Order: sequence, then structure tokens, then C-alpha cells
Amino acid sequence: MAKSEQAAIVNRDVIVRMEGISKRYPGVQALENVDFAVSRGEIRALIGENGAGKSTLIRLLTGAEAPTAGRISVDGETMSHMTPARAERLGIGCVYQNLILAEHLTVAENVWMGRLPSRLGFVGKRLLLQKTADILSRIGYADVIQPAARVKDLSASQQSMVAIVRAICREARVMIFDEPTAMLADREVDELLRVIRWLQEQQLAIIYISHRLEEIFQISDSVSVLKDGRHVGVVKTSQTSQSDLIAMMVGRKLTGSHFDQERTKGPVLLQVEAVTNAHVSDCSLTLQSGEIVGIYGLVGAGRTELSRALIGRDPLSSGSIAVRGETVPIASPRQAIDLGISLVPEDRRRHGLALQLSVAHNLNLPVYRKHQRLGFIHTSQERTISDRFVRELAIRTPTIWQSAKNLSGGNQQKVVVGKWLASGSRIFIMDEPTNGVDVGAKEEIYRIINRLARGGAGILFISSYMPELINICDRILVMNSGRIVADVQRSQFDEKTLLTLAIES
Repeated sequence: MAKSEQAAIVNRDVIVRMEGISKRYPGVQALENVDFAVSRGEIRALIGENGAGKSTLIRLLTGAEAPTAGRISVDGETMSHMTPARAERLGIGCVYQNLILAEHLTVAENVWMGRLPSRLGFVGKRLLLQKTADILSRIGYADVIQPAARVKDLSASQQSMVAIVRAICREARVMIFDEPTAMLADREVDELLRVIRWLQEQQLAIIYISHRLEEIFQISDSVSVLKDGRHVGVVKTSQTSQSDLIAMMVGRKLTGSHFDQERTKGPVLLQVEAVTNAHVSDCSLTLQSGEIVGIYGLVGAGRTELSRALIGRDPLSSGSIAVRGETVPIASPRQAIDLGISLVPEDRRRHGLALQLSVAHNLNLPVYRKHQRLGFIHTSQERTISDRFVRELAIRTPTIWQSAKNLSGGNQQKVVVGKWLASGSRIFIMDEPTNGVDVGAKEEIYRIINRLARGGAGILFISSYMPELINICDRILVMNSGRIVADVQRSQFDEKTLLTLAIES
């Protein structure tokens, strides 16, 4: 798109303008000559595949890193690079997918951290609570979040609100939302979008990053698209479509449904009977070879807690688990791994990967015990395994010795799957496996899941995103308040029915 066309989309009241932005890391051109702008009262979506450069652009705007070339202007103040202190002074705030909050402190303490009101060295607690309550009241959350509540006791959406309030109290004029709904259920997403619209009414400039394109059409005025570190174009949201945006992002047409009708089901791999502990109650399910079974529920329904119970992470108070027809005690994740059960966790960065280690080390972590002698690792076997799964899963990495932390989200997820394939797992519990990855990487993950099932594995697919469960699963188990309340067959899939089951007590 020509620059004159881009200028027509951004109104004259531009608050942030980034021009000719380039960023180069050793061996990688992350951004090249990117232009980007957002105006007061505008919600500008920023989209692109993982690795397209979205996060890099935001790091440059918030001062976490400096560009190799280009300039940044905020309210007419131009600089070659930003710093975190300057970004805060200029009113740039950011709410990240992985919230940076002190969970052991109160809401009020998190909101005013770094600028706590004090007198003679003592924090004015009453004033602290009152000022926080005033801001919560302004965004319509006075009855939902108490200033004195501990952050660790709040839901994911409430924690997001704490991060927003913290930015408001710092007089933010530009708010960046980086995958803010990735961990939220549908009702919580609606509530967050309501608050973002309120911020727009206050004439804040909003930058909204999300892989969920339906949200882009719900919330944004315009969309900027990045691909391979370059700015592809900017369009008015009302004048485009999902298929057009996908074409701009990935340069290819993506399929709608991912259900594989050629898969055949075999014997029961996993039989769970009345499993109960402190978090789940009387949960029973079966999983056959070649079957993909979804687990759906709202945040707090017990989905992740059930997965932890099945791999021995949380002890059972009653119930039983049978693997391939044999009842087995699973008292630890190590026992689950030895039985061929693996968990692809919801938070891959914290629980699925050793980020500082290489792709090769991560892929081999579960099998090092088998491929060592007298404490020494067989490097040839290590390389063979690494090369195999990098090739089979199409993991995009310059070398198997690249640190896992430097991969995109989609490729990190494939490394997590690859390490369990290397271990010989046949039962896969995947907790939000497409969380935080772009549409192209999602397609690849769906293909991997179908290939696993076609090869005889059984997959429990946990997701809060109903459309993907409907598109790939044989049946869906619905959870509510720690219980499995329904087993819905594919022929009966209906979004309204599933949501009703998840909501009703």
C-alpha cells in the first residue's frame, strides 16, 4: 500500500509515528524499513505470523531495545530510540500476555508500585486504597476487584485489569495490548474489550496485537500487517475480511475445517474412572487410539487441574487410571512419561521448555537417560533425534543448537511436541496447544495433531477456544466446576449448547 493511502487511514491527530524502523540481530533481520502510526482515539490492530516482527516493534516502542535504523515520534517529540523511562514519561503503557505483576502483593500495591504515596517514609495505606478504588470505579470494576485483594487470588481477566489500572495511574496516553485474551474465556474477553473501548472513548491511542482475527474485527478501526519483518500494508477494518488479512499475513489460503475423516479408532489407550482430588471431582473419560477428544470449559472449570491429575502432578484422593487396559498408580510425572503419557502444558515457556538450552537439548531431555553410558551422552544419537524431529515437524531454526528462547511461539510449541514424540509417548494431553501462535503455525499444529492420531496416538485437546475444538475433535468433554458434565459427540456439536453446558451449574 502506498504511503499516501496509509496516511489517509491514520487521522491528523497522530500520537505515535515510527518511520523507517529496522532492527538487526546477529544473523537475523527482524525488521526492515517499517512504518507504523496510531492516532488518539484509534484502535490499531497489529497482526502477523510468529516471527513477523510484532514483538520486536513493540520492544522498540517501549524502549526495551533500540532500533538499528529509523526514528520514533511521540506527540511531535522525535528520537532515534526510546528508553523505558522515556516511554513511561511519554505515557506509553503495555499489557502483556504474560502479565508482569507481583502476585503476593495487593492490587493497590501493584497499581502504585514505584510511586507509592508516603509521608515521612511511611506508605499512606488509606490513600493508596482510595486512589485505587477511584480508578477501578471509573472503568466499572469497583464491585469486581477490591484494592486490598491479593493479585494471586484474582482471575486472569481481573489481573489484566490490574495491569490496565496501573497504566492509567501513570497517565498513559498510548496503551499496547499484546495477546491480552490468550488466557481468557469468552465472557472475560467481552469484559476486556469493553474496557478497551472505554479507553478509546478517553482518547487513548490503542495498539492491539492478537492472533484471534475475530477479535480484530470486533475491536479495531484499522489493521497493520507485518510479514517477515516488513510492513505489508494497513487497511481499514471495515473494508477488509479475514481471508484478505490471512492472505496478507501468510501469502496462502488456509483451510477452514481440520477434521480428518480418514482417521480410524483403535483400542482404548486411557480409561479414567471417578478421578477426584482437591481440584476435580468424579471425572471419568476414555481415550481410544486414533481419537482426538476435546476438553472445553470456562476459566476455572478444572481443565488444567484434570491434566495435572492425569500425569501425577497432583495426587488423587480417589478414582483410578488405566493405561492400555491395566490399572496403574501414577504418582509422579516421571511415572506418566514411562507409561507413554505426555503433557504439552498451557505455558510452554515456563513449564514446557528449558529456554536457555538449545533445540537439540530440549528435544532430547526425556530420552537422555536411555542414550547415555557411564554418564556420557551419545552425541551422534542426540543429533540424529534432533535432526529427525526438526525435519518431521518443520521446526524453523537456523541450527539445532539455537537456544529455544530465540524461536517463535509456534516453533517453540513444536519443540515441546517433538520431545514427547522422541520419548515414545502414545497418549498426548495438550493444554491450549495453539495459545499465542499465529494462524499459519496453528495450521501446522493441527496437522501434527491429526498425524499423531492417524499414527495411533490418542490426544486430549484442552482449549478455551471453541471453534478449534469443533474443527478438529471427534467429541468434546465439557467441564464445569471441576466436573465433566457432558460428553458431546461430533454430530451434536453446537456452540450455543457447549457454552450453555459450560456456564450452567
